[in-house]
Amino acid sequence: ALRGRAGRLLSQAAGEGGGAEGGGGSGSREAVERLVREHPVVVFMKGSPAQPLCGFSNAVVQILRLHGVEDYRAHDVLQDPDLRQGIKNYSNWPTIPQVYLNGEFVGGCDILLQMHQNGDLVEELKKLGIRSALLDAEKDQEKK
Repeated sequence: ALRGRAGRLLSQAAGEGGGAEGGGGSGSREAVERLVREHPVVVFMKGSPAQPLCGFSNAVVQILRLHGVEDYRAHDVLQDPDLRQGIKNYSNWPTIPQVYLNGEFVGGCDILLQMHQNGDLVEELKKLGIRSALLDAEKDQEKK
């Protein structure tokens, strides 16, 4: 039930539960923890991968696409103000997008770009069992 629009589903569930403080609303630490752990690659962004609504979110989507990472969870923080603040509190990072690998906060657009440029992202994806498409692209170049 959490897949897809998890943030929205969680916030609806919190509304039905009486809304006690820290009661598991979409911005609660528990709800955010569930979201970051629901998949090996999780992105909190503005908009969706198909339609990013800011340049930084778009850059993260493009970097993941370059590496051939299509299977990841993306959460649109513009749809849920509680989640937007909750993820900032959870990571102690003030900006969106935010990228999580295996439940661990990696950083935002600038960090992901740096990891892409220095090769660290290929290594981190490998730890998740994801082979970067860039490795295949390098092999193709070597053959030529």
